[in-house]
Amino acid sequence: MRFENKVALITGAGHGIGQAIATKLASEGAKILVVDINPDQASAAVSALRDAGATAEACITDVSKRADVEAAVAKAVELWGKLDILACSAGLMDREPFLEMTDELWHRVIDTNLYGGFLCGQAAAKQMVKQGSGGRIVYVASNSGIFGGRGRAAYGASKAGIINLTQSMAIELAEHNIYVNAVAPGPTLTRPEVQGELMGSAQTRMPLGRFGTPAEIAGVAAFLASDECSFTTGHTYAADGGFTVAGLMEG
Repeated sequence: MRFENKVALITGAGHGIGQAIATKLASEGAKILVVDINPDQASAAVSALRDAGATAEACITDVSKRADVEAAVAKAVELWGKLDILACSAGLMDREPFLEMTDELWHRVIDTNLYGGFLCGQAAAKQMVKQGSGGRIVYVASNSGIFGGRGRAAYGASKAGIINLTQSMAIELAEHNIYVNAVAPGPTLTRPEVQGELMGSAQTRMPLGRFGTPAEIAGVAAFLASDECSFTTGHTYAADGGFTVAGLMEG
């Protein structure tokens, strides 16, 4: 019960890695604010958490809108009096060749992944500073933010930005006892119905040679959100089956 009496706001918690993080933290005692742009997914995620005995509420939020983000933080505080943990998982992964990339796609990905991460981190950190009791901020980055890949100019740039944002925030927020870290997943099976087999280039370059599961990513995020993570800040933890250390990603 590492998160007993803790309040966690988790973005993108209606599906995939975000939902897995919510499930993991809730299973260890956290009260969860499920933040998602999709009302149906948010409602279903809250129902699943409550069925498992957790305390959870939903907040429909576009993380690229400051007013929405600030309202989500305010709702967590209104419900439970504080905010201890922020986990930012909301994001888009659209692929398009660099020479064909449109302004619309670029801004949609950057605004959600990077600007949204900034807005959530700033709003949560301000609340944590106000409380005076520290906190934990965990970003979901990607190994696409560590090295390049085809069709990933916008996505990779957004995740590289998240990694540097993590480092910069960690430096500035350390004096407030706020720890900021990131988990960088490799290929993760978030949509089994459409993802199919692991791409061949990943199979040949990735030592474990398989998709990760959202629960495996959530396990790393939970450590970074916990009091056990007491001497690590500004770090990006690659949870990618060895992909990052094995070589370049193509295709």
